[in-house]
Amino acid sequence: MGGASARLLKLFDGHRLTPTQRRIAHCMVRRAGDAPFLSSVELAELAGVSQPSVTRFAVALGFDGYPALRRHLRESEPQEGTEPTAAGEDPGGLNEYQQAVHAEIENLRHLAALLEDPAPVERAGRLLAASRPLPVLGLRAAAAQAGGFAYFAAKVHPEVRLLTEGGSMLVDRIDGCVRAGASVLMCFALPRHPRETVEALERAREAGLAVITVADSAFAPVARPGDLLLPAAVGTGLAFDTACAPMLLGRVLLEAMCDGLPEAQARLEEFDARASERGLFAE
Repeated sequence: MGGASARLLKLFDGHRLTPTQRRIAHCMVRRAGDAPFLSSVELAELAGVSQPSVTRFAVALGFDGYPALRRHLRESEPQEGTEPTAAGEDPGGLNEYQQAVHAEIENLRHLAALLEDPAPVERAGRLLAASRPLPVLGLRAAAAQAGGFAYFAAKVHPEVRLLTEGGSMLVDRIDGCVRAGASVLMCFALPRHPRETVEALERAREAGLAVITVADSAFAPVARPGDLLLPAAVGTGLAFDTACAPMLLGRVLLEAMCDGLPEAQARLEEFDARASERGLFAE
C-alpha cells in the first residue's frame, strides 16, 4: 500500500463510520492518488452514494465540510519526488508484472506495520482456539483463503467446519455450528464482496457468534462495530486481485490460535508420525 493510502487510513482510524461512510472511505483508499482532486460529486459517483453522504462523511471526520477535507488532503500531499516507491525502484522502469509484485511487497510492508501491535491477533487467536466447533467462512474470491486456513487449522483444532458455498443451506450450516457449541465465526472477505457474505455474517451475529474477519480494508462492506476486523490489502494491478497479505495474515492467525491450544504441538507430531507411516508425501 502506497504512502497516500497509508495517510488516508491514518486519517480514518478511530472514527466510527456508518456503512455508507465506510464505502466512501474504501473508495478513497483505492483511488488514493486522485482523492485530493475529486469533487464531492465525482467522489459520490465513484463510491455509488449521494453527494450529501460525502458531506456528512467529511463532517464525521471532523471537518467543516468536504472542501475542508479536500484541502487537508492536498496540503498533506508530499512534494513531488520526495516519496520513495515501494522498493526504491523507478516505476517507469518496471513492466506491469513487476509493478504488481512491488505493490504486493508494499501491502506486506503495511501488514507488518499493523502487526507492530500484536494484541488484536492475539485476542483473535484465543477466541479461535476456544470455539468448538470453529466455522470458517469464505465465499467466491475468498474461498481459497478460507480453505487454506481451514486445512491447516484442522491439523491442530479438534473441529473445523469450512463454509465456502453460498445458497439457502449456508444459514442452516451456521445455525448448525451454533447448536454444536460454536462461539466464533472466522471469515475471509475479499472483493468483490458477495451479498451472501454480508447476510451470513448478520445471521452469525444474530445467533450470538463473535465475528473475526480478515478483509481487504477496515472499511469493507462486511465490517460492523463490535467485530474483530483485521485488514490486509489486496493488489489490484492485474486483471484479478492478488491476495498475498490476506493469506499471510491467515497464517499469522493460525500461529496465534496454536498458542491457545496446549495440545497443538502434540497433534502436529501425531500427524507427522501417521503421514510417515502412510507414505503420504514424496520427500
